[in-house]
Amino acid sequence: MNPRVRNLFDIKRLNGYKRPSPLILVNGLAEQSESWFANRRHLSRHFDVKVPEILVYDGDSLHRHIDAGGEVTVDYLADRLAVYLAEFVQRPPYHLVGSSLGGQICLTLAARHPELVSKLVLICPSGVYGDEHLPMMDGVRRSDYDSLVKSVFHRRSHLATGSLVDAIEAKFQSRKWKKGVLRTLRGTVGHSVAPLLEVVPHPTLLIWGSDDRVLSDVAGSIRAAGRMLKGRQVVIPKCGHAPQIEKSRLVNTLVTRFLRDRLRSVPPALDPARFLNKDAHPTPSKVAIPRG
Repeated sequence: MNPRVRNLFDIKRLNGYKRPSPLILVNGLAEQSESWFANRRHLSRHFDVKVPEILVYDGDSLHRHIDAGGEVTVDYLADRLAVYLAEFVQRPPYHLVGSSLGGQICLTLAARHPELVSKLVLICPSGVYGDEHLPMMDGVRRSDYDSLVKSVFHRRSHLATGSLVDAIEAKFQSRKWKKGVLRTLRGTVGHSVAPLLEVVPHPTLLIWGSDDRVLSDVAGSIRAAGRMLKGRQVVIPKCGHAPQIEKSRLVNTLVTRFLRDRLRSVPPALDPARFLNKDAHPTPSKVAIPRG
């Protein structure tokens, strides 16, 4: 046998190899899997990163469900995530990282199947408290794609570029895409995961943007999330509804350290108490994460 082939099947070497823990990234309502572009490479250094396509607005699977009379709800999406994990990953327990609506999906799965989940990271999760301002709905109804994109970020001039607006507009020219968006909006808007906060037993990191213009009450969401059994919260200053994009380096560091049990303390600048009492404690523009 060729020595290279023999080395490939060296049992001792195979037994010594340990695959990293699976980490599942779940995008939100106004996003697709590409929204994790600033995170996947960094997180893949430490975890086996998977990005399931459970919500593709012009996907045949979604439209078969719609055409059969099905509703696109948080429960339906959580079921799709469970099927994906069971069929295509098969290595529980999983770290789940969800953004916005993706946070609701992760919480729902964790409540239903706690044995499948190791830790949770919820980035600006919707459905925790209060209503949402839905720029995506306005974008669909009024064809106002510029406002849709700009509403997500704090530094709008930097990130809400014309090319991004053009890309979103191109998507919405597809009737199939628009139908998928509208049916998903109809099935998920107003859904609350508040009853799950005191049920989910897993260690959970909640990351909020101080200038989130999609969530109607960030302070109320922080207070509500305080009911979680093992929750830790951080609030990123000068940040909107997509910290994983707008503050990607900081989010990557927070997520990695939390999931590896190395987030020993929360920097004072990220302390939710500072945000809730921000008039008394002005927040620095730069945040330093302590080593550890």
